[in-house]
Amino acid sequence: MSRCAGIRADGGRCKAEAMPEAEWCWNHHPDYEQARRRRASKGGKRGGRGRPLADVAETKRFLRGLAGAVLQGSVDRSDAAVAGQLLNTYLRAVSVELKAREQEEIVGRLEELETLLESQKGGRRGA
Repeated sequence: MSRCAGIRADGGRCKAEAMPEAEWCWNHHPDYEQARRRRASKGGKRGGRGRPLADVAETKRFLRGLAGAVLQGSVDRSDAAVAGQLLNTYLRAVSVELKAREQEEIVGRLEELETLLESQKGGRRGA
């Protein structure tokens, strides 16, 4: 396989292998520019995988404090029970959000693979 003919942002030549029947890798191939832009635009919107973990950690700290307050008698048990139910609902929403993000990412990657496969099939037919 040949090397990609693309030029990196730093001015050096790309060292990746070119795609079959092409002179560029996926990152430099002009036919995939829209897919690359779409993928890059999602980067800042996802918020990373660390945010849900921070939400969970914060909720755990709050629950620990709430439990301590109930045991000390400074918070009524029924109020704490309702707060616990609301926090459980919040954690469930965080979980659903994380699963939805992961599913969107998988669908995007699958679409990219299908596009790549189709381009490879098209290149083989013409050979």
